[in-house]
Amino acid sequence: MSEYRGLRRAHILANHILRSPSPSSNFSLTPEVCLQYSPPELNESYGFDIKEMRKLLDGHNLEDRDWLYGLMMQSNLFNRKEIGGKVFVSPDYNQTMEQQRQISMKRILYLLENGVFQGWLTETGPEAELKKFALYEVCGIYDYSLSAKLGVHFLLWGNAVKFFGTKRHHEKWLKDTEDYVVKGCFAMTELGHGTNVPGIETVTTYDPTTEEFVINTPCESAQKYWIGEAANHANHAIVISQLRINGTNQGVHVFIAQIRDQDGNICPNVRIADCGHKIGLNGVDNGRIWFDNLRIPRENLLNSFADVLSDGKYVSSIKDPDQRFGAFLAPLTSGRVTIASSAIYSSKLGLAVAIRYSLSRRAFSVAANGPEVLLLDYPSHQRRLLPLLAKTYAMSFAVHDLKMIYVKRTPETNKAIHVVSSGFKAVLTWHNMRTLQECREAVGGQGLKTENRVGHLKGEYDVQTTFEGDNNVLMQLVSKALFAEYVSCKKRNKPFKGLGLEHMNSPRPVLPTQLTSSTLRCSQFQKNVFCLRERDLLEQFTSEVAVLEGRGESREFSFLLNHQLSEDLSKAFTEKAILQTVLDAEAKLPPGSVKELLGLVRSMYALISLEEDPSLLRYGHLSRDNVGNVRREVSKLCGELRPHTLALVASFGIPDAFLSPIAFNWVKANAWSSL
Repeated sequence: MSEYRGLRRAHILANHILRSPSPSSNFSLTPEVCLQYSPPELNESYGFDIKEMRKLLDGHNLEDRDWLYGLMMQSNLFNRKEIGGKVFVSPDYNQTMEQQRQISMKRILYLLENGVFQGWLTETGPEAELKKFALYEVCGIYDYSLSAKLGVHFLLWGNAVKFFGTKRHHEKWLKDTEDYVVKGCFAMTELGHGTNVPGIETVTTYDPTTEEFVINTPCESAQKYWIGEAANHANHAIVISQLRINGTNQGVHVFIAQIRDQDGNICPNVRIADCGHKIGLNGVDNGRIWFDNLRIPRENLLNSFADVLSDGKYVSSIKDPDQRFGAFLAPLTSGRVTIASSAIYSSKLGLAVAIRYSLSRRAFSVAANGPEVLLLDYPSHQRRLLPLLAKTYAMSFAVHDLKMIYVKRTPETNKAIHVVSSGFKAVLTWHNMRTLQECREAVGGQGLKTENRVGHLKGEYDVQTTFEGDNNVLMQLVSKALFAEYVSCKKRNKPFKGLGLEHMNSPRPVLPTQLTSSTLRCSQFQKNVFCLRERDLLEQFTSEVAVLEGRGESREFSFLLNHQLSEDLSKAFTEKAILQTVLDAEAKLPPGSVKELLGLVRSMYALISLEEDPSLLRYGHLSRDNVGNVRREVSKLCGELRPHTLALVASFGIPDAFLSPIAFNWVKANAWSSL
C-alpha cells in the first residue's frame, strides 16, 4: 500500500513538473485506497414497525400527505434534479429574490390546478381542517416560502374573512379566495408596533354622508410593515386598524381594502414599497403599505363582533373593549398551531439528514491501524443529536394533540388553546433553531451547501421566533394566564380545573432522595417531578407578585420585576404539557416494540429536559448528586437509542427526494462524474 501511494505521488509530481496530461483513466484509485459509501441500511436494523410509528407521528391524513409528495416530485416546477444517482426536489436558492417570488407563485398555481386547496376555506369540520393542516405541512417540508405564502393567503387573510366576517363576506370572498381570484394579505404589524397589537396607529373613521370608512396612515411609524404578499401579488388586504367613531376610539377592528386592481396596478390612495432582501423566505414578497384617505364601503368592516350602522352608530355584542380584543385574537390561534407544527417538521428534516450522514460518514480511529469510526458511534455525537431527536418525537405528539384540540374547539376551550398554543409555538420554534444549528455543525462543512438543506433552513425558519408573536412575550402571556387561574381559584376557594393544573388539587408529590436508573425512567416519577416543578414555580411567582403589590406596585410592574421567574414557570408549564401528550400516546399503545421504543424516547425527553433546566437545582427540586444521576442516565439512554436511530428517522415518513444528497451516497454525489 505504501508503495502504491509513493507511486501515485511521484506520478502527480511528474505531471505537474512536465505539465503532461492527467493520468489515463486506467490509472484509478483502487477501492482499498478510497473511502467507500456504505448505505446505513446494510448495517442498521429496524427493531420496530416504522409504518406504525409514522402513523403515531403524523397522526392523520397520511395518504393525502403522500399524494402531495408525489404531485411535487412529478413536476419540474419543483426543481427536480438528479444527484449521485438519486432524484431530489428542493428550491433553487441561487435564484434572485424576484425569481424566487415568481416561482413560488407558479408552484401555488400548479397546486391550485391539481386541487390541493379544494375546501381549504369553503369546507368546515375537523376532517377538512386536519386535511388542510396535513397538506400545509408537506408544503413546508418542501419550502417554507411556499407554506408561508399559503399561510398568509389562507390562514391569515382567508381565516380573517371566515371568522371575523359574516354571511355577506363569506359569500363574496371565500370561494374567490380559495380559487385565487382574490389574492389576500394581512396588514396588521406596523413599523412601530408588532406584537403589541392594541398599540397600532393606523386609524379608520366613518363618513355617514357616503357610508364609507376612511383609512389613514397618520405617521411613518404607522406604515404597515412585513406584510407578506403585499410587495407583488396581493390585490386585497385585511387591514387591522383603530376605529374612531364620533371622536371615540373603539379599539382595534378588521377591514377589507382593495390595494391592487386585477391587472396588478396599485390602487389610488395606496402606496406600497418592498421590504427588500431577507436572511430567508425570499420567495415571500413582504411589503410596506401606507393608506392616504383610502375609502372603502361600510360593508367592508368584518362585523361578527361589532358593526357601524349606516347613520354612524357603533354597536357591538361585546361591550367590554378588552373582551372584544380577546375575541379578535381567538381566530388567529391557527397561525400559532401551524407555526409550531412546521417547526417540528423542519427539525425532522434536519435530523433525518444529519443522522443518516452520521451513519455512513467515518472519522478517526480509536485503535492503531484500526478502521475509522462512524460519527454516530462516538458518544459525543450521540449526545449532540439523540436528545434532540427525542425532543422532536415528544413535540410531534404535542403538536398532534394541539391540532386535535384546535379542530374540535368550543368557546369553553378557546382560552386553553390560546395559552397552550402560545407556549408550544415559543418552545417548539426555539427547539427547531437549536436543532438546525446542531445538525448543521454535525454534518461539518457539508452543512454550508444549500443543496444539503440543513444550513439554509436556519435562515428560512428563523422568522418563526418572532412572527405571530415574539416568543418571549408569548411565554409571559403563559405565565400571566397561569397566575390569573391560580389567583381566581384561591380567591373563590375552588379546585383547579383547566390549563392542566388539576394536579395541584392533590397533595404535593414527594420525590425519592436517591434517584436510581429505574426511578428516573419511571413515568410516574417523571410526571411527578414535572408537576412539582410547575407547582412550586407558580406558587413562588404568585407570592413574589403579591409581595410587590402589597408594597404598592402595580400588578403589571410586579410581573416585569419577576420576569425570570415568569420565564421558568412558562417553560415548566409547556414542557409538562408536552410530556403529558407523550404519556397519553404511550398509554394507548398495546404492548410491543413500538411502545417499548416510545418509552425510551419519552425517558430521554423527560431527563434531558430536567438536565437542561437549572431551575431544578436553583429552587432545590433536585440535589447536586441527583442532577449528576440524571446526566449519567441521559448518556446511557443515548447508547440504548443508538441502534434504533435509522428506524426513528425513517419513521418521519419524509421521502428521500425531500432530504439531501449527503443523506445518501455523498461520495457519488460529489464525484467528478456527477458534475
